[in-house]
Amino acid sequence: MNFYIFDFINQFAGRWLWLDTAGIFFASFFQYAVVSGLALLLALNFKKHFNPVALSLFSAVFARIFIELIYFIFPTKRPFEVLEVNQLVFHTPSDSFPSGHATFFFALATIIFLHNKKAGTVYFLFAFLISLARVFSGIHWPLDILGGAAVGISVALAINYLKAKA
Repeated sequence: MNFYIFDFINQFAGRWLWLDTAGIFFASFFQYAVVSGLALLLALNFKKHFNPVALSLFSAVFARIFIELIYFIFPTKRPFEVLEVNQLVFHTPSDSFPSGHATFFFALATIIFLHNKKAGTVYFLFAFLISLARVFSGIHWPLDILGGAAVGISVALAINYLKAKA
């Protein structure tokens, strides 16, 4: 199933310049705009948004570090290492499951959502676009994305819970 979903998404890479450009942008560059958007939240109302922004960044970084343990326990090859794929973004061969980008951005979105539903919904959309683009670009399996989303959301919820208890 993982292979078939990957193949369905990745088959569209390399067909249209506009779609490839969008895929490369969302897979490689959009992440900087998403993180910069947190600075915009702070600029709008520093006092109101400081704690959620700090907690979201802490959760995202902690979740990203946490998955290094998963890489050690469950090494997985990337699609371009085992298949002939339409690879639009260069990536060195390294552990694939779970996706570090999905983990980071879904953790970020979760904390933002818990504090501001509208902004959080937008951040979940951003996390989804980044993650989908990484499958489209040939550097992640769909299960890498689902695993990363699950870890990111779980870690963010746990950290938010612990913060509320403190």
